[in-house]
Amino acid sequence: MKTARDFMLEIPVLAFCDGITKARQILRDDRFREVYVTGQKKDLLGYIDITDALRVTATKSNVTVEGFVKEAASAAPDASVESAAKAMRAHATDSAAIVDASRHILGGVLLSDLFPVIISRNELSGRVSSRMSKKIQTVDPADTLQQVYAKITECGFTAFPVVKKRRLVGLISRRDLIRSGGVRSAIAQNSTRTVGDVMIPDVITVPSGSLLSEAARLMVDNDISRLPVVDNESVVGIIDRHDVLAGLA
Repeated sequence: MKTARDFMLEIPVLAFCDGITKARQILRDDRFREVYVTGQKKDLLGYIDITDALRVTATKSNVTVEGFVKEAASAAPDASVESAAKAMRAHATDSAAIVDASRHILGGVLLSDLFPVIISRNELSGRVSSRMSKKIQTVDPADTLQQVYAKITECGFTAFPVVKKRRLVGLISRRDLIRSGGVRSAIAQNSTRTVGDVMIPDVITVPSGSLLSEAARLMVDNDISRLPVVDNESVVGIIDRHDVLAGLA
């Protein structure tokens, strides 16, 4: 049976004294949503994520990553893929550091790589309605990027369904904000650029009555991490990979 080692990737790692702008560059250009940080002994100290990198909008800054570090998900190389994913769920991350007995980082694994394996060899029980998050916040396409930025950095949300006249018209995530230097400048300067300028307009959705296995298959087939849940053209929730895995039998 495959273990975490079989999915281990070389991952970008920062020292605790590295600048936040270096972290932002990695998170903007890489498929990781987290970057791991090492301490003085080169051992795993923790991680920072896209939300942390967004907090500093200046192009140049002396701010280091140390003040943003959070406890990281980690696993041993011989850990099962299920246990590695469980560690990610416990820390609400999309990756886990693979470490040796001294907590030195050997590499990392991504939930996006483990997810298809887990759902193929485990039974998913229940329907989307039983696992989706019903406490959602939506935004309007006319909302400014500054408004979305505030919701991400102050409230911890990572993505928002974009709704106009009660109908879903798009999706915007923190990745959309960090990817473009122009967007960050707009945020820093309180520009009038709007959600509609940046959002993804073509959104794959799922009804609340669908089986969890159906939602999981949509995520795998389209390589996406979350699905807005839509009933009768209204957004009633959102479900992500972590929600699906919580439904393992």
